[in-house]
Amino acid sequence: MSELRLGVIGTGMMGCEHIRNLLAVDAAVITAVSDPNEVPLGWARDNLGDRAAEVSFFRDHRDLLASGAVDAVIVASPNHTHASVLADVLSSDVPVLVEKPLCTTVEDCVTVTRLAAARSAITWVGLEYRYMAPIAALLDVVRSGELGDLKMFSIREHRFPFLVKVDNWNRFSRNTGGTLVEKCCHFFDLMNLAVGGRPSRVYASGGQDVNHLDEFYDGERSDILDNAYVIVDYDNGVRASLDLCMFAEGGRNEQEIVAVGSRGKVETALPGDGHVHVGNRADRTVRSVPAAMDTSVAHAGFHFGASYVEVARFCEAVRHGAPAEVGVSDGLWSVAVGAAAHRSIAEGRPVMLSEFDVG
Repeated sequence: MSELRLGVIGTGMMGCEHIRNLLAVDAAVITAVSDPNEVPLGWARDNLGDRAAEVSFFRDHRDLLASGAVDAVIVASPNHTHASVLADVLSSDVPVLVEKPLCTTVEDCVTVTRLAAARSAITWVGLEYRYMAPIAALLDVVRSGELGDLKMFSIREHRFPFLVKVDNWNRFSRNTGGTLVEKCCHFFDLMNLAVGGRPSRVYASGGQDVNHLDEFYDGERSDILDNAYVIVDYDNGVRASLDLCMFAEGGRNEQEIVAVGSRGKVETALPGDGHVHVGNRADRTVRSVPAAMDTSVAHAGFHFGASYVEVARFCEAVRHGAPAEVGVSDGLWSVAVGAAAHRSIAEGRPVMLSEFDVG
């Protein structure tokens, strides 16, 4: 196809980010958008600018899918709508990139995985942290074998609270899947990818201690966690950990990632210094590897160019009939770890991944 026609379902913060990504992708054109709320549709019009006149606007994603106006879609609607929206998308042969998390529950992720397997078009999950330049460079070092056998993988994110979303849907765990699904599926995906094994056991401690305590909506107080420690054991003996705090705006870095093997370690940070640092146990030397954002990235956006890279690769995969680089299995397992962590906090015990029907 000479020009790939894209539709965007859900035009809130990330939907508009993907509109900006697509406007910068060669040989891709936005032909349709949908959102049930008029305000986000207005944001889409603003971001489309002069091109809005050439785009069809829908209030219902099913009308967009039935219009025949798209070759592929990006789903960026609120988390709790993913299962129902994907049920409609996956009943067609339209390729789809769905924002993280794949769904808010493991059960829904399993259903989506089954639906995706029954069709030929690709289903790509938006876990774009893989494509941040420093993280991609760190993963390359892990894969190279330079560290020896990987033993530990740790992530620390100290950041600002959740942003405000349309109708405040992200203030309640029933809508998001919980903080450790909504926010941290990115990190559990990185753990799963780096470790190369299946998560087997999760232990977590966390709470809602600072943020949103005085926020009430229709008489109900926000219930989202704002801090946690999570430890993940893998079936190949590797351990991983997450240190999350969402009332820590005053730090030098938002994220710090460290992988340690039998012969050395590699570490990086975001925003950081644009490098990964590789240490060697034998001589205690440390070398620095440049890991700046590629100059070919046409839209840096919210995630240091990662969401642009992801969308551009999705478009290329659709154009050339290639498989998804980040598939529904990746989405499922990243949600499963987050769900296990929430269960561990709620029940005060280690949780086995075998407790979930993940196949």
